[in-house]
Amino acid sequence: EVQLVESGGGLVQAGGSLRLSCAASGVTFDGYTIGWFRQAPGKEREGVSCISSSDGSTTYADSVKGRFTISSDNAKTTVYLQMNSLKPEDTAVYYCALALNTMATTWVDEYDYWGQGTQVTVSS
Repeated sequence: EVQLVESGGGLVQAGGSLRLSCAASGVTFDGYTIGWFRQAPGKEREGVSCISSSDGSTTYADSVKGRFTISSDNAKTTVYLQMNSLKPEDTAVYYCALALNTMATTWVDEYDYWGQGTQVTVSS
């Protein structure tokens, strides 16, 4: 069974950086996409970024372009989200998720497996 475990969240001041990790296990198929999503209190879950296992292609939400970078390790079992120049509006629970295709975007409904989330709080 696929399991996704996020880590790396925490409290940081505006302008600071954090790196989130998503460790995937039980992945027995060749092609998939791993995405990062976030959900702030009272808001819907939104896509942040994703990366395809087939060619490493990436997608970013406009709100994080130029500040966040998604990457994976060589084994493609861990996906990272480097978050720089953090803003208070980045405060949310961040989730990683896996979609059973290599062409997924940052649309929530495309994803099949989800982690439990990690809290990111950016103070002003």
